[in-house]
Amino acid sequence: PGQTKPFHVEPRNIVGDDPQERVSAEAAILNSRVHYYSRLTGSSDRLLSPPNHVIPRPEEIYIYSPLGTAFKVKGYDQGSKNPSVITIFAIWNTMMGTSILSIPWGIKQAGFTLGILILIFTGFLMLYCCYIVLKSPRAVPYVDTSDWEFPDVCRYYFGKFGQWSSLVFSMVSLIGAMVVYWVLMSNFLYNTGQFIYNHAHNVSMSDSEYGSNGSDRVICPYPKTDPQENNTFCTPQLSPGGNDSSDGAFEHYWSKTNTIPLYLIVLLLPLLCFRSASFFARFTFLGTISVVYLIVLVTVKAARLGFHLEFHWFDTSEFFVPEFRLLFPQLTGVLTLAFFIHNCIITLMKSNKHQENNVRDLSVAYFLVGFTYLYVGVLIFAAFPSPPLSKDCIEANFLDNFPTSDVMVFVARTCLLFQMITVYPLLGYLVRVQMMGQIFGNHYPSFLHVLVLNIFIVASGVLIARFYPNIGSIIRFSGATCGLVLVFVFPALIHMISLKRQGALRWPSAVFHSTLILLGIANFLAQFFN
Repeated sequence: PGQTKPFHVEPRNIVGDDPQERVSAEAAILNSRVHYYSRLTGSSDRLLSPPNHVIPRPEEIYIYSPLGTAFKVKGYDQGSKNPSVITIFAIWNTMMGTSILSIPWGIKQAGFTLGILILIFTGFLMLYCCYIVLKSPRAVPYVDTSDWEFPDVCRYYFGKFGQWSSLVFSMVSLIGAMVVYWVLMSNFLYNTGQFIYNHAHNVSMSDSEYGSNGSDRVICPYPKTDPQENNTFCTPQLSPGGNDSSDGAFEHYWSKTNTIPLYLIVLLLPLLCFRSASFFARFTFLGTISVVYLIVLVTVKAARLGFHLEFHWFDTSEFFVPEFRLLFPQLTGVLTLAFFIHNCIITLMKSNKHQENNVRDLSVAYFLVGFTYLYVGVLIFAAFPSPPLSKDCIEANFLDNFPTSDVMVFVARTCLLFQMITVYPLLGYLVRVQMMGQIFGNHYPSFLHVLVLNIFIVASGVLIARFYPNIGSIIRFSGATCGLVLVFVFPALIHMISLKRQGALRWPSAVFHSTLILLGIANFLAQFFN
């Protein structure tokens, strides 16, 4: 009862499930008492707050309307809330994204041993920061924060600066994800078309791709990274039944960077302009199917290829990278986005049936996500065939290390392509709602406003896919940028300010949370020196 906020209800019409009725005398007296206490209570004086026996029971609370009517508060139906298992997998499904394709590359950049340690350490760090975000609304005194999100908490502590900066960096994460999606959709569409064309025209690419032999072939798209090879494996070789001129025309019009990113505009720009994204939300299950299939694919490939590991602690060999590399900040940048769910964790947890288990369920979800990343990253790195290939050949999208003709990988690329086509408009909808809502106070001010915003978003994806299609670098820069504010700086500052106002801030806590801020800054700056 102490957390219930009384509503001032004028003794006029009460609108419930039944036709309008007059307020009873008892309700009018109760309202007068609450009204009296509300006049006594100052904004920060809790001593004069209405005692519990004056506050109406939840089923008797009505929300006052300026029109002179009141509407009965419909409490959350416990039956409509989710059990812990559903909540945990909702968080897992939300957090699992395109970053999983770059985890093996990140481990390669950091070194196998250091990469595993960094993945575990970063997971715990991100979990703690997420825990701070989750409990931050409850630390705000004398205010009903039941419908608050993290930007509202930032606004409470830092004013307009907190609100707008949280919006800007949330946009960085969303638009960064949309750019990565555009690059990946171009990649998957190109390889899918290439697979179909090669089978239809009996084109063999096996001789033109530098890689291992055998049925489970692994390739090195850029063989110049191998010290024993030069970059001479670039020209596609046709089987005797192929046609050089037709293949040349196909390569001209079906280019991963020159034409495919432009073709996607025709499909995706109209989808972004839909007023509602509810249609696309029905296909979110494709994300779960794609991730599960990726895990199966990785398991099968690792079982067939076997492990290829040698431990060279600080020196680079011909086929293996050191266990500890100075490029490790590239992995921390990727992981900051891979574990990023801080901007929507409060919303996700509101649907949990047992609120007292929120911390436990969040921890279990983070453990599952970390285990999934570790499983995929370690297996792909360990199974990568060295020799004949160098571990440095592992690509930022590990699917690029498998040839176009690989049927299992073709299925994975096709599933991911369809999933991203449905998720991309959802991301665009979130960008539009947050940006237009803050600037114009309307989620859809006009078709022209929405079209200009969508053209900007699409143009960003096309330009990056055309000139810099490196998803590893895009993920690490966007992750380190949005994580700087939304993961490290704001949560740590809010926690320290809250403790200080309660008189509970001690120097060990101040040192630890200040270190979190310094780690976020270091993670951001290190991306520019690697």
